[in-house]
Amino acid sequence: MRNLQKTAIAVAVAQLAIWSHGAVLAQEVSANETQSAGANSAVVVVSGQRAALQSAQKLKQDADEVVDSIVAEDIGKLPDRSVTEILSRVVGVTMDRSMSNDPQHYAVEGSGIAIRGLTYVRSELNGRESFSANGGRSLSFTDVPPELMAGVDVYKNPSAEQTEGGVSGLVNLRTAMPFDFKGFKGAISGSYTYSDLRKGQAQPTGSLLLSDRWNTRFGEFGALIDLASSISHTRTDEMFIEAYYPNLNVEPGSTRWIPRGAQWRSMNWERDRKGQYAAFQWRPNRDITAALTYFQSKYKEGWSEVALLSQETGDRPYGMQVENGVFDKNGAFISGVISNPANGGINLNTDRRVSDRRSATRDLALNLKWRISPAWSATTDFQVVRASTEALDSDVATGIRMQKETLDLSGDLPKITFDADDVAYLSDPKNYYWAYTMEHKDRSKAESKAWKTDFKYEFDHPVLRDLRFGARLQNRNSRNQNTNPSYNWQAISQPWMLGWQVDRLATLDDPKFAGGATLRTLDNFFGGDVNVPAIMFPDDAVARGYPDSYAKLHTYHDILCAEKGTTCTPWPAATFDNDPAGTNFQEEKTRAFYTQLRFGWDNLKYPVDGNIGVRYVKTKSTAFGYTTYNPTIPTFEDASQVIDRSKIVIIEPFATRRDYENEYHNWLPSLNLRLKYNDQLQFRAAIARSMSRPDFSQMKAYTPLSQTITTVTDTANNIVTVTNTSLTGTGEGNPNLRPTTGTSVDVTAEWYFAKAGSLTLALFNKDLKNIIVNQMYNYEVQDVGGNVQRFAVTGPVNGAHGYARGFELAYQQYYDWLPGYLKGLGVQASLTYVDSSRKLDNPVFSEYCSGNADANNLNLYINGCDTDGRTFGNMPLQGLSKHTINLALMYERGPISARVAYNWRSRYLAGVNQWGTRDTNGTDSNPASPTYGQHNVAWGLPLWQEHYGQVDASVFYNVTEKFRIGLEAQNLNDATSKQTMQQHAGTFGHAWFVTGPRYTIQANYSF
Repeated sequence: MRNLQKTAIAVAVAQLAIWSHGAVLAQEVSANETQSAGANSAVVVVSGQRAALQSAQKLKQDADEVVDSIVAEDIGKLPDRSVTEILSRVVGVTMDRSMSNDPQHYAVEGSGIAIRGLTYVRSELNGRESFSANGGRSLSFTDVPPELMAGVDVYKNPSAEQTEGGVSGLVNLRTAMPFDFKGFKGAISGSYTYSDLRKGQAQPTGSLLLSDRWNTRFGEFGALIDLASSISHTRTDEMFIEAYYPNLNVEPGSTRWIPRGAQWRSMNWERDRKGQYAAFQWRPNRDITAALTYFQSKYKEGWSEVALLSQETGDRPYGMQVENGVFDKNGAFISGVISNPANGGINLNTDRRVSDRRSATRDLALNLKWRISPAWSATTDFQVVRASTEALDSDVATGIRMQKETLDLSGDLPKITFDADDVAYLSDPKNYYWAYTMEHKDRSKAESKAWKTDFKYEFDHPVLRDLRFGARLQNRNSRNQNTNPSYNWQAISQPWMLGWQVDRLATLDDPKFAGGATLRTLDNFFGGDVNVPAIMFPDDAVARGYPDSYAKLHTYHDILCAEKGTTCTPWPAATFDNDPAGTNFQEEKTRAFYTQLRFGWDNLKYPVDGNIGVRYVKTKSTAFGYTTYNPTIPTFEDASQVIDRSKIVIIEPFATRRDYENEYHNWLPSLNLRLKYNDQLQFRAAIARSMSRPDFSQMKAYTPLSQTITTVTDTANNIVTVTNTSLTGTGEGNPNLRPTTGTSVDVTAEWYFAKAGSLTLALFNKDLKNIIVNQMYNYEVQDVGGNVQRFAVTGPVNGAHGYARGFELAYQQYYDWLPGYLKGLGVQASLTYVDSSRKLDNPVFSEYCSGNADANNLNLYINGCDTDGRTFGNMPLQGLSKHTINLALMYERGPISARVAYNWRSRYLAGVNQWGTRDTNGTDSNPASPTYGQHNVAWGLPLWQEHYGQVDASVFYNVTEKFRIGLEAQNLNDATSKQTMQQHAGTFGHAWFVTGPRYTIQANYSF
């Protein structure tokens, strides 16, 4: 197999060398000859918006399975800059507009998709598995240049011959092949995109395709090369409100819920995406066809953010005061002036965070098709995929204690008012101090080698059509490394250091600590609708200057310690250093076999056809990783007295290796039936069992343990009191996880009343088992005294079951009966409804939350906990909107083609206990608890993404038959994305995001 791999690579390199003298470009398109297993192989050349819809409709009508498609001409007409956005136009598909695993940051081009409300999506490239090295199993669709795609197919109920891995569905990206075209084909396109919020220079995108085929005495040859490059610069502005705390100080005898602050942030995001695709086909005779394809996608992403972040930790939020307060009927804050005089002001950090990531996916595939006899045919396929990614996340912050914030939360957006004193205070460097640094680096590599062979026997029989069977073998590995510690937060100077470690803070007006921060305004914030004052933020260069800039900042801490005469621990940089504690490796081998029978009764009054089959899969995985403990324990050298020091647990640092092996088997039967009432009206019924293996990131064998120490300092007497210690850990994965399985039932009614006109209804139900959820478990470690200490570790387990059921309704039509210029009008519309439920296999509910280190804290990670120490109850499936709507008004007549598209989805649960809506200072409200009334409970709120709708548009004009120009616009309605946080006093606004409209001018030429 290794020799075969080397031969395939050599042929690919040789072909690329031959083709390198030519130019290349975006395809026009076709439904590819190499469709995924089970789809028909007809070549359908499309031209024009109407023809594109006809082609996609024909694919849906003739497919053996429940499938929806978009072909390349349609992609070219949609105002979308990524495959993720394109997929969101498909009925039943929704797009997540938050960054992956980070709902606190907005993703302009989307970050992932769900099919019928579920994220268990398998991704393929030309019917073969493809993926990104992000710890997941599917492609990051934003990494893939849409300019290289000939079409996209979304399979919603699989057949046995399709590779396993997608409970919710399968997305197959199709590229063009040289034999798709009759002869020479060339196309070139270019565009510039301008962001209305960010301003600045417009960013270019370009693509080039060249394809040709030749008849020689050695047979027919075809060669195609396709290149694409795209740059995008956007900006996201955000305002957000911190969680509300129950406060007894505002009005004696009454509980008032007060947010611990209001902040804002602005992020500049830059993306550079490049794609290369080459295909070579050879047909020596009518019975044999060979194809070699090479696909490469390179993705570079960077963003720089300035943010105002709350640091009101510990007991501080409970000391908030309110003047001129207005509250709702539940006592929740609506408007007023909040302050915290007892704690010297509202503690905030002015933060500069930068992130840079580079990713690449390379896919090389060799395919051979052989017609052995009139009845027998065989296909064999070999594929190698290599993916990599690496990133640096750098965060530098200054701090300020703001005297007050004037808030009004009664409108659509928060209003933060600043008087002259506020503006003067925020602009004075002496009020700021260098606060902390935090860096994180990771790098990952993944590789897959897959081979499969399929046989087909065609019957000469009135009912039996063909029998298909085959095998697939795959070896895949994933290696992930994080710096140790993963996120290395290190203080420079903090108010809690005063008195015992330093006597003053590293203020920006001191020449010893000056430089590296600049007074900055946020021009055009929220498109000019919101005014915020100038603030001192660290410079971008300081955050990007890691590690040298970090080393310089931490010398400020050393200076302050020397002034007081204390000895401070030098700053430890987070590095890989080949430390195995930060390395996790997984290896997986799968062996699959299937058989499938296709049949049909064509002579019935209402013809019936379909397929029945079963797939057997064996999976074996191995992993190793480390459980680590390497805390930073304060020594309190300068404190005159330390009270309750005994609460601190002394455990020697360690890193223990653990090895795992996991093996399981799955049988996956399927049945697909279709009944034709006539040539226009047909019905389908499908039932299948499917599986989705855990992501590699969920199977990491790495568990870092930590100890959090909470103290209170009496600065007047230099006395430090240790109020609480918390032993926690994060099981970043579970190597013993099993796949989530699903049983899917689909029933459809499909009426195709015109070539580009249809009305379809699909009813579906998916029953899910072995859903992976996070829960807390105890991990025992002995301290230096031999006593057993329990760390509360959070990690993933197969711990729930549930369902997703609903319907899809889709309609499209051109109104050719309209008079005059209206004749080109058309409508495309779809509605998806999904109802879902998730239930724990071992239900856990407790009225009160607990933050004790040795307590089972399932409430926090499953049900969520409020700042008042009460839980919320069982939460629904995350990321699932009940309603999704797509509506497009189309026009095509003569040289003009236009579309206005609206995409809307209803609210959904973004997560529970997410960063930004969690902390450890909730009130212990359990009357039976020995710490009743103390602020030591870990809390994490349910975070909801509210409904969101966006309007996009495009208009194209065919100057000639081969040359076309156009204008595209995204987010024409300048939509605001809103998140809310659920609390017992109500559901409150948490975050508001705006990205502004974006405009693209485009030109395409084919030859």
